Amino acid sequence: MRSVFVLQHTHSEFLGLVEDHLEGRNIRFTYMRPFAAGGFLPANVDLIDGVFLLGGGPWGAAGENDLPRLYDEVRLTVRCLELGKPVVGFGLGAQILAIAGGGRADRAPLRLEVGEARRTDPDALNGFLPERFPQVVYMRDRPVPPHDARVLAEDAAGRPAVFQVGANSIGFCGHPGAKLGMIEDLAMEFDEAPEDLAEGLQKMRAVQTDIADALVHIMTGLIQVTGLMRHVESAPLE
Repeated sequence: MRSVFVLQHTHSEFLGLVEDHLEGRNIRFTYMRPFAAGGFLPANVDLIDGVFLLGGGPWGAAGENDLPRLYDEVRLTVRCLELGKPVVGFGLGAQILAIAGGGRADRAPLRLEVGEARRTDPDALNGFLPERFPQVVYMRDRPVPPHDARVLAEDAAGRPAVFQVGANSIGFCGHPGAKLGMIEDLAMEFDEAPEDLAEGLQKMRAVQTDIADALVHIMTGLIQVTGLMRHVESAPLE
């Protein structure tokens, strides 16, 4: 059985719809909450098969409202990259991956954006990344991938939406398995919420089925690229 750590930065954000895809492939995931009382970062990543870095709600990585222990997580991610361990980042997690890979995070306000991303590389995620797919971004700041990263998809403004660092690490500016309830809980967890929250939630209600459908293909390619299964899947799960 393969095993991954999932680093949470809030009480509310979790893997969402991604959980079912990992469980269905017999990939064990362990949530870690370094922000909570008694929480800690993994002391050693040598014996696990990868790391997922989740979003941070109003926390960012560009200097204005940085995640506590941000650079501890950057160092952890650098270590994973050195060891060839796959890192998958969503939102703030993608910012951490970008910084660890030699890129940066730029300042941007906390926002909820529900839109569509467009694939820019036909071979993205071994060809499984859909040409167009929903993108749900609940994030402060934004990742700027390193110069040698592959941009796999862009948002409507032409900014990187999905990027690859090295052979097996992937950053998503949005959360590809986002659930409506998760976003609602995020907004209630903190005093600060996006100004466009109501409009964003309304848009999310309309694309929940599309998110689930796109995730079937995204996860097939993601599992292949990250090497989180010993065999290579040849087709999306039904």
